[in-house]
Amino acid sequence: MLIGLLRTRLHPYRRQLAAVVVLQLISVIAMLYLPSLNADLIDGGVTKGDIGYIWTTGLWMLAVSGVQILASATSVYFAAQAAMGAGRDMRGALLHRVGTFSAREIGQFGAPSLITRNTNDVQQVQLLVVMSATILVMAPIMCVGGIIMALREDLGLSWLLLIAVPALGISMGVIVAFMVPGFRQMQDRIDQVNRVLREQITGIRVVRAFVRERQETARFEVANDLLTAASLRVGRLMALMFPTVMLISNVTAVGVIWFGGHAVDSGAMQIGSLTALLSYIMQILMAVMMASFLAMMAPRAAVSADRIGAVLGTESSVRAPEKAVPFLADPATVELRDAEFAFPGAEKPVLCRVRFRVGPGTTTAVVGSTGSGKTTLVNLIPRLIDVTAGAVLVGGTDVRELDLTELRERIGLVPQKAYLFSGTVAENLRYGKPDATDDELWHALEVAQAADFVREMPQGLATPIAQGGTTVSGGQRQRLAIARALVRRPKVYLFDDSFSALDVATDAGLRAALRPETADAAVIIVAQRVTTIRDADQIVVLEDGEMAGIGSHEELLRDCPEYREIVESQLSAQEAR
Repeated sequence: MLIGLLRTRLHPYRRQLAAVVVLQLISVIAMLYLPSLNADLIDGGVTKGDIGYIWTTGLWMLAVSGVQILASATSVYFAAQAAMGAGRDMRGALLHRVGTFSAREIGQFGAPSLITRNTNDVQQVQLLVVMSATILVMAPIMCVGGIIMALREDLGLSWLLLIAVPALGISMGVIVAFMVPGFRQMQDRIDQVNRVLREQITGIRVVRAFVRERQETARFEVANDLLTAASLRVGRLMALMFPTVMLISNVTAVGVIWFGGHAVDSGAMQIGSLTALLSYIMQILMAVMMASFLAMMAPRAAVSADRIGAVLGTESSVRAPEKAVPFLADPATVELRDAEFAFPGAEKPVLCRVRFRVGPGTTTAVVGSTGSGKTTLVNLIPRLIDVTAGAVLVGGTDVRELDLTELRERIGLVPQKAYLFSGTVAENLRYGKPDATDDELWHALEVAQAADFVREMPQGLATPIAQGGTTVSGGQRQRLAIARALVRRPKVYLFDDSFSALDVATDAGLRAALRPETADAAVIIVAQRVTTIRDADQIVVLEDGEMAGIGSHEELLRDCPEYREIVESQLSAQEAR
């Protein structure tokens, strides 16, 4: 998965990567040339006392060093440019793919895991790209070139390389092999920490209301300790790497100096050659160490790439049709024909054989006990999820055959949990219609019974709203969400328990103001409050996912025991009539 992901995402940056290869080649050649020049300076200048030769060779070494530094710095710049660009593209691709997911896929991965994959996992792959672009090219050239140059200086000490290089490579390989499962466990536990933290931040009011701070702190500590334990296990293995490298490098250096010193003493080798040989061996071991460091990073990046690929490779269960068809009738017509929805592997469907029709200018209410499938029914119409049997039609056409954008542009959804985005009141209201005028916004606010409290805000329409709408009350949040749907002027209104936080007077005023606004639209209201739905043209009663009854308030009160039970639990016998 890692190779495939990098091949796809780095293709647009092949020019930068080609420049990195060329510049790294120049940098390594310069690095390999410097010890040889240093040997010449010692043997031809220092030992002979030739100051002119020392100056000439020294200046040449400075020039080579300058080229090496410039090439290395420029290569890092291009490598970072390619890595950051690829990371940006991956984050964009992840966001785009998640944006196509239905509620089923979102639930499959979980929001905390999707956030981690779009941040931490992409960062791990980015880091690998940067290091690969600088190390993957440099390490093999430096290792092979160093061996050739070392053998050129003295063939008799080459047996030290035959011991040191394999010893270092095997040591690093064993350590990295033990680190791979640790990295995978770390990413899973980062997900767990994010999940717990997100729950606690989102539900902070509930935590405080039930005085559960101590228990939630303990729950976070458990997740945090698990992540810490996994990180420590990997960290201990990482801590072994540098002492191992230093031990092998220093032992090799001692061997070179010991045996090389005897060679110098016997006249078989010059001091400059010994110095150069020592430098080359250190470069060879450094190349092996850098390759091992890259090998250490690769497993974690591979785990992250698998997690990224899992998201990018998941197709949404809600797919746009290859060839969309137009609406056959007025889009303000919704019909469910034996609609059924079941989760994969579930023993029983959430919805089963639901059948009703909503025409233009009519209101259909959906009522039922908790868990009866009301929200699922609403989600079927804009294709947030798809039916597993039967059909949902809007404007006389199966929603699965309509263009998704065209379908959703004609629907105004007010979800069960009214959600507002960070920004101003106006920006939230224009979410469905970016070109809406201020007059349109105020009109929608008047209808939604929200104009009064918006006028009382410090900056009116320009008043900032916090993420999730936490700076306004639950009732105000619901009314702003309703106003947002009204601004859009859709053909189909879906109110999913959108009046639950309103007092009775506000509820009545809002429903009265909605009637002329929705005169040519189809309206579907999910509600628990009988006073909200009793005036609907038809009421659908759901019980365990099936239709227990359909008709007007009076008809259901007479013929449907389930509806009568709901009414009697809220109203007196006289009020029910």
